[in-house]
Amino acid sequence: MEQIKEAALIARQPDYRDLDLDFLPHPTTGDLLKKTGVEALKRSIRNLVMTNYYDRPFRGGIGSNAQKLLFNNIEPLTATFLADAIINVVENYEPRVALTNVVVIADSDNNGYTATIEFVIKNNNLPVQINLFLERIR
Repeated sequence: MEQIKEAALIARQPDYRDLDLDFLPHPTTGDLLKKTGVEALKRSIRNLVMTNYYDRPFRGGIGSNAQKLLFNNIEPLTATFLADAIINVVENYEPRVALTNVVVIADSDNNGYTATIEFVIKNNNLPVQINLFLERIR
């Protein structure tokens, strides 16, 4: 009976899949490559953080508006605003993960911010960490 429960638990864990937004073709089949599992979730969170409000047609509220905050002075207060924006966007638009920690540190030497996002995948309690460097692009 115990083996049946374990097999049912394994069968229910979804394998998250998403398109690789680099749009590179597979070397042999020519199909678009896919991101799967943890890499798909990392890409999803990175895309949410880097999306500004009104970047997505008909879904203007999705995004963190972090790009706008990057044009403020590089200081700890702006880092706090960025951390709050990251927390809000991930909690509201990524239901597959639970945030455990978000740390944003101002890096005035490189004109940007180092963001560390730690989360747990809800279905299998796997801890994951993403390191992003947020900088102005214009």
